[in-house]
Amino acid sequence: MKLLIKGARVVDPSQKIDGVLDVLIEEGKIAKIAPNIDYAAGEVVDADGLTLIPGLVDIHCHLRDPGLEYKEDIVSGTKAAARGGFTSVCCMANTKPVADNPAVIAYIRDKAKNEGAVHVYPIGAASKGLEGKELAEIGEMKRAGAVAISDDGKPIMNTGFMRLAMEYAADFGLKVLDHCEDSGLVDGGVMNEGYVSTKLGLRGSVNVAEEIHVARDILLCEQYGLSAHICHVSTKRSVEMVRLAKKRGIKITCETAPHYLAATDTWVAEKEYDTATRVNPPLRTKEDQEELIKGLCDGTIDCIATDHAPHHRDEKMVEYDLAASGISGFETAFQLCYQALVLSGKLDVSRLIALMTVQPAQILGLPAGTLAVGAAADIALVDLDCAQTIRVEDFLSKGKNSPFDGMAVTGRVVHTLVDGEWVYRDGCIAPRFED
Repeated sequence: MKLLIKGARVVDPSQKIDGVLDVLIEEGKIAKIAPNIDYAAGEVVDADGLTLIPGLVDIHCHLRDPGLEYKEDIVSGTKAAARGGFTSVCCMANTKPVADNPAVIAYIRDKAKNEGAVHVYPIGAASKGLEGKELAEIGEMKRAGAVAISDDGKPIMNTGFMRLAMEYAADFGLKVLDHCEDSGLVDGGVMNEGYVSTKLGLRGSVNVAEEIHVARDILLCEQYGLSAHICHVSTKRSVEMVRLAKKRGIKITCETAPHYLAATDTWVAEKEYDTATRVNPPLRTKEDQEELIKGLCDGTIDCIATDHAPHHRDEKMVEYDLAASGISGFETAFQLCYQALVLSGKLDVSRLIALMTVQPAQILGLPAGTLAVGAAADIALVDLDCAQTIRVEDFLSKGKNSPFDGMAVTGRVVHTLVDGEWVYRDGCIAPRFED
């Protein structure tokens, strides 16, 4: 397939490109980026007024497949990802059966290759059955296609086991992505512990439950010369500790998620116990949120990941204490971040794109996040001026669980291409992915 996209504002932080240019695609790869490319053959698309960026990269999501397809499956999840401008996603291992062996990893890779709309990179479990007792088959999973290991959804409580997992992962050139949470301190908490939880009569989860494990991982990395990646950082002190660790040369990376930038614990009260606000870690305070934004601005936080966690409506249409934790995040991520970071004047758009493309790709060594000549033509075209309202009924994900339903936002993904082929165009998923 040959395709020329003309007149877009091209923003590619990996090459420090930001200007009105044409992009030529041949055989699924970037062939040329330059002004006024002359081209006689193939499709020509006028992208005047749109911003062309590398396809977004998400290193932390849940596709629920195999075994939990009533929540999401690889087909629906990757269609939702494409609608959100994502072209590469890394799915966590808390499936059923758990992705703790090469057979499940191979199933995910094969199904995604044959039926998925975007690139899918499985993350294998760190421990068998996510039980934190016995190492999973790390080398075999890597050979089957795993790009990292994680027990996300559950914390690795045993520090000795965490050290072992980090060491074995390093031997295979992989990284541990850690869900930092001390379950004994959480002790049934369902939202951030503080004034709002007390007012609402809901059991709170203290910040220090996250921070203890962040500190532990930093100390392990320093003591043994290892590296780790901290998932969904949500508190002020977590950011401060990572900042200090990086100044000391410790090999630690971390992410935060869009919902921590767009909402705080006050939303639980404002939305009258709406279980769409229940997420783990919980929505924190305004002070925590401000430090997260500061961490993104100064480079302490390395990337933004969605933690896309779709659930069936029946798992949310219950009392707050009983509801499943998680937000369906693919289809709102870019808009929420653009609103919270760029339109607020905190970051320029190039920096935001870096946080959602080349930087997450570099953490896991993925072949993504760039428009370099010869790279896969994984592209999102965005209308940065388009105002719209988030509506969960429009989601392509099976999970409609989002507290941002009805929120006015600016910035809309108009088209998404994977390997130079349209997977999402003018608000519609490509016909080959329709049911």
